[in-house]
Amino acid sequence: MTGYGKAYASIAGKKYTVEIRSVNGKTADVGFKTSQIPREYEHDLRKALIEKLQRGNIDLFISVDQEQNVLENSFNAGLVKKLFVELKSIFNEMDQDVSTTELAAALLRIPEVREVQKRELVPEEWQLLLDTIFVAADNLDAFRIQEGELLGKDMLTHLDAIEEYLREVERLDPTRIVSIRKRLEDKMAGMCEEITLDQNRLEQELIYYLEKMDINEERVRLKQHCVYFRQTMESEVFAGRKLSFISQEMGREINTLGSKSAHAQMQQFVVMMKDELEKIKEQVLNVL
Repeated sequence: MTGYGKAYASIAGKKYTVEIRSVNGKTADVGFKTSQIPREYEHDLRKALIEKLQRGNIDLFISVDQEQNVLENSFNAGLVKKLFVELKSIFNEMDQDVSTTELAAALLRIPEVREVQKRELVPEEWQLLLDTIFVAADNLDAFRIQEGELLGKDMLTHLDAIEEYLREVERLDPTRIVSIRKRLEDKMAGMCEEITLDQNRLEQELIYYLEKMDINEERVRLKQHCVYFRQTMESEVFAGRKLSFISQEMGREINTLGSKSAHAQMQQFVVMMKDELEKIKEQVLNVL
């Protein structure tokens, strides 16, 4: 969702510079950091930008530079004359000798004597500015696409690592079950010296415990989530939310693997999977 776009236009003797910046956001939030947009067009423009850019905290900036010497302000002649007469009369009553030049300089420092003539954009000029805004939006989209390609490659690298660590977990699983069973049997053998145990019941409980420690379902689901993650990246136009949900499900399966493993080396691979998944989650925030 992060991106930047810029465009220029010359309209009625002025150079307009349009900039659009976007950062991560769960929804589309468009802010106008300019006074150049006529109020009656704000709603439609915001709606159109949301439809085009979909998500992110989006800010629109427009700066204006004068290209031609156009008089945009004038003096309030009536007010200048009135103030001049009043000031001259006041100084005469005070027996102060003030020249016309000094009076004129003082009057020019009064903000009210200068009238700014702000001209609104006519419909044709607004259309030119609107076209420029969407050129900037197109440039922002191009920026996003370029960043997205790099982002996708990075996420797939982390996904490859998770799948590789999962294969290591699968390789260790048979020896893990054997070691767990042996550890339990050794403990039970020590207890048999002190108390009498029902061997059939002991075997049933042992099987029940080992079934609870079985991680086959978690391994299968995690594989499926990895496949679905890749398919979503390839097929969905706006995949950000779905990828976020898939990564959450991947996290649940990895956590369950860790809680069931009871095997030091396997837990190390689980920790590495968690690390790779966190990197994916960070990057998914940038995906539309």
